[in-house]
Amino acid sequence: MSGNDFYAGDLLLQSGQTLSGARLHYATYGSLNAAGDNAVLIPTYYTGTHSSNEAFFGPGRAIDTDKYFVVVPNLFGNGLSSSPSNSTSAESAAEFPLVSIYDNVECQYRLLTEELGIERIQLAAGWSMGAIQVYHFAALYPQMVDNLVPFCGSARCSPHNDVFLQGVAAALKADSQYSEGRYSSPPVNGLKAFARVYCGWAYSQNFFRQHMYKELGFSDIESLLRDWEQDHLDWDANNLLSKIATWRSADISRHDQFGGSFESAMQAITARTIVMPCNTDLYFPVEDSRIEVSLMRDAELRVIDSDWGHCCASPGRNAETMALLEKTFAELLA
Repeated sequence: MSGNDFYAGDLLLQSGQTLSGARLHYATYGSLNAAGDNAVLIPTYYTGTHSSNEAFFGPGRAIDTDKYFVVVPNLFGNGLSSSPSNSTSAESAAEFPLVSIYDNVECQYRLLTEELGIERIQLAAGWSMGAIQVYHFAALYPQMVDNLVPFCGSARCSPHNDVFLQGVAAALKADSQYSEGRYSSPPVNGLKAFARVYCGWAYSQNFFRQHMYKELGFSDIESLLRDWEQDHLDWDANNLLSKIATWRSADISRHDQFGGSFESAMQAITARTIVMPCNTDLYFPVEDSRIEVSLMRDAELRVIDSDWGHCCASPGRNAETMALLEKTFAELLA
């Protein structure tokens, strides 16, 4: 489905900067009912778009678009919403401001309430950076969210996760062609280095040990790495780095109403919640999810047992995880 644009005007960001003429690109599926309470919110992930999220729902599925009104907002920085690659000259490329998860969620709230007329969200769910967003949404607007499923994500960027993100960013920036974000042509070598480092963290050690990449059609690891290179060559370098800055700054407690208290922010979530980490995820380990669940009012920890690491929940990629997600969505929406 083609997307739409929500024009939010000039946004005063959490960083104190301003995003001029902010534009949130989104797609909707199904129809909103008269009560405005059959919505499902599924924000995009790091390199995702509304199109890639379509693997999580559809007619006859647990998230049935014949029954629910599914809204998929695109992250700022992903090339569809306001991003370094498509913004005005004053804020383009390396001059693009820091947009936090909080800023994304505030704009999503305006989209849902001002543009779409949504009163309640039956389910907010997301993978990776999508999970980070729905955590924030449920804490900031608890009266709107009935059910919550963050999978392979967290409510804040952990120190170890931050080290990983700094590493992949440094690999990209080391390319002289990057030129502090003011490149005239893509920093190809930096993008390839970024992809190779990223791939090593995306799967588990056992994924490589057991040659599980062959299930994806790759004969060897080098073929897998070259595929990741090719995929990242399609991305604008500043867009990738902008979203990394968003990810690194993620912390559900970084809002005035929580006063920097992580415990207070997690307690603010009233939705029935099932948190689903993967036992081999190198970005978002089970230990972090266990801490988060212990602080919440009505939450359950369900660990995904998979050697696919973080990518076990990549949309449509692993049949076992997709079936588990489908079962969980159906349970909460029953």
